[in-house]
Amino acid sequence: MQSDLNQNNRLDKMGITVATVCAIHCVFLPLLIPVLPLIGLSFIGEHVFEDIVLAISMVAGFIALYTGYQRYHKRLYPLYCLALGGFIYSFKDSFGEGLHPYLIGVGAGLIVFAHIMNVKLCRSCKSC
Repeated sequence: MQSDLNQNNRLDKMGITVATVCAIHCVFLPLLIPVLPLIGLSFIGEHVFEDIVLAISMVAGFIALYTGYQRYHKRLYPLYCLALGGFIYSFKDSFGEGLHPYLIGVGAGLIVFAHIMNVKLCRSCKSC
């Protein structure tokens, strides 16, 4: 059971890292767009790249949180938090450029918070 918890924690840490890197990418991308083609990284500025990173983050998050739910704590609110963060993050462009940085922060923050809740709930499991 302990190795399962360690593997689940690794998935949570990966999800936290991916969501944080994605938020940093979105915030600093406007500053880096002129430089990216010069260093051969213009693909980072594409929406497809952003969508792929978000999809990886959501899949890793769902696996980690569902595993924590199923094996340890039986609480759904981390999954709700992950889903809300992913929803806000994926539809950030629909609300205009002025809100873009705030929605990135809120969406990524909810994803990271979901992972942190999951880690804490898994560690506090009394039946394990």
